[in-house]
Amino acid sequence: MMEAKGMNVEQAVIDVMKQCGIDTVLTLPCDRMKNFLPLIPKNFREIPLSREEGGVGIAAGLYMSGKKPAMVIQSTGIGNSLTALSSLHKTYDLPLPILASWRGVYKESIQAQVHFGKFLPGVLDNMGIPYLVAEKPADLPAVRKAIDQSYKENTPYVILFSPKIWEGSTAKEAESAPQPQERSFDLNCSTRMPRATETRFDMIKAIVPYLRGKIVVSNIGVPSKELYAALDQPTNFYMTGSWGEVSAIGNGLAIGQQKEVVVLDGDGSILFNPNTLGMIAQESPENLTVIAFDNSAHGSTGNQPTYSSRMDLELLARVYGIGNTTKAATAKELLSALEKAGKGPRFIHVPVLAKNADVPNIPLSNVDIKKRFMEAI
Repeated sequence: MMEAKGMNVEQAVIDVMKQCGIDTVLTLPCDRMKNFLPLIPKNFREIPLSREEGGVGIAAGLYMSGKKPAMVIQSTGIGNSLTALSSLHKTYDLPLPILASWRGVYKESIQAQVHFGKFLPGVLDNMGIPYLVAEKPADLPAVRKAIDQSYKENTPYVILFSPKIWEGSTAKEAESAPQPQERSFDLNCSTRMPRATETRFDMIKAIVPYLRGKIVVSNIGVPSKELYAALDQPTNFYMTGSWGEVSAIGNGLAIGQQKEVVVLDGDGSILFNPNTLGMIAQESPENLTVIAFDNSAHGSTGNQPTYSSRMDLELLARVYGIGNTTKAATAKELLSALEKAGKGPRFIHVPVLAKNADVPNIPLSNVDIKKRFMEAI
């Protein structure tokens, strides 16, 4: 039986991940993994996250582009990710190994960690998400099997690392993080939002010549149905759930391969998960374009108003760090903005009327959408 004493357990876990072919790791920190986390950027491409559910979307895009991602997070972050894991990975049969620091169950000093940590195995059982508890180095072969199983069975697989596993490890203590440097920003806040004159469906139909042959990811509900009606092609990924994840998926797709990726997002979705804009700016994929259709309403659920009527989404994108932004108030302007050369990521803010097209449902299952899409790209 392997013992932690005299063994660099953190490096052993890295070695297991390498043996499984992991190439990209999405991370959020935990102090119980503080000696493990510094090894990740030395061995894989690391994508630091601002919220776990955004990482679920990025991981989906990475996998569909041919990469093998894993997530390294704190167990409480699984709670933030459950809906996305259910409506995206479990619905479309997508794999994702999640290496989670299991808080609340072993020598826990923070009371707020206890309740969720205690009941987490039951939560995973009830959601049909397989999991493994790793308490000692002797469990590492099972960790490798769990990661392989995630990809073999196309399912999320949670590996709960007890803090006990790191006790006695010879890993070096994590170094202090560098202090932030002076930064300066020059942002012109004088903006004008044009009046909407056309519907989202009008806009989508007008840009069909540009979208043809490109990778297109469409927002949940009516936007996906409108894209299907205007231009069905194998390189379209239609979302039926995971609200707020469309730009995260597009980000992962753009990071994972070189073809241009066009995201059809909406104001409600962006405001639900705005930190995705920050992660796009952080990774800065040059082949990503986000079209933000803004009808100031939750169009698929009855046009309930959103806060976008009181703000400028283009300005929000710029504040998050996306430099190439513009507005397009007509179909002609949108097509021109798409055709205009410019280094990505690009963000195009498009005001549209709060009106849905009368289009049929998409006659494809979620798994069929994924399979067709992956074969095409």
